[in-house]
Amino acid sequence: MRYQEILPIPALQAYIRYFWVLESGEEQVGSKQFKILPDGIPALIYQDTPHLFRDEQQQNTPQLYVYGAFTTYTNQLVDGPFRIIGAYLEPTALKAIFKLDASELANQNIALDDLVSTSLLDQLQQASTTEEKIGLLSDFVFQQVQSLRYDNQKAKFASTLLQSGQSLVEVQTQMNISERTLERLIMQHVGMSPKLFSRIMRFQTSLELLKNTRFDSLTNLSYQQNYFDQSHFIREFKTFTGNNPTQFLKYSEEKLSNFPEWKQEEKK
Repeated sequence: MRYQEILPIPALQAYIRYFWVLESGEEQVGSKQFKILPDGIPALIYQDTPHLFRDEQQQNTPQLYVYGAFTTYTNQLVDGPFRIIGAYLEPTALKAIFKLDASELANQNIALDDLVSTSLLDQLQQASTTEEKIGLLSDFVFQQVQSLRYDNQKAKFASTLLQSGQSLVEVQTQMNISERTLERLIMQHVGMSPKLFSRIMRFQTSLELLKNTRFDSLTNLSYQQNYFDQSHFIREFKTFTGNNPTQFLKYSEEKLSNFPEWKQEEKK
């Protein structure tokens, strides 16, 4: 499987974290399963071929679609070779691009044509290179943000503070805002409550430590990340992945962040 990341042009770096390309290669045969892990990040996704990925209810994802931030893990299946191109957006970008509350798009895969009137899908299908396709996606986002000219610096700042690990009380104090105002800002611009967003950010930090750092025990990691105890950490981990940490490390293989391929578990 091949993977690459491409940084957006400077004018879009406030809205797009990075573009990515994930492709299986023509050698792939049979089905693969992937997990989508909650990370507070919405995305714009294009599949070179329609009707590739499907969920556990056998519903195909649209060929060109937007998804809002997910609050729990989901599974997707794909048969045969594939190539997908995506843009991981900044947590508060959906409202700036579509002028919709992010909560309206949370936990959903929505065809772009259902959100805006655009010929982007036709243009992407006619483009011959990855560079052209990313250029078209960039042009679309740029035109949207220029047309809407929506910006909320308070929401961006609150999101940044929560991503850095600050508590809700610390964010309220630093920004001199009420609990209710923080709730409204994050719900409208990220798509979930500040408390849940903060939990997902802590899970993401813990996941990175688990993957990249050697710990003598999960207890040490749990306390370092301010979980009450190891049991609390494992419960949170299972909520956001469907598996305990040991199973996750054993059966997941990750190229694209928070979209690991899930290997077949041994039958008992």
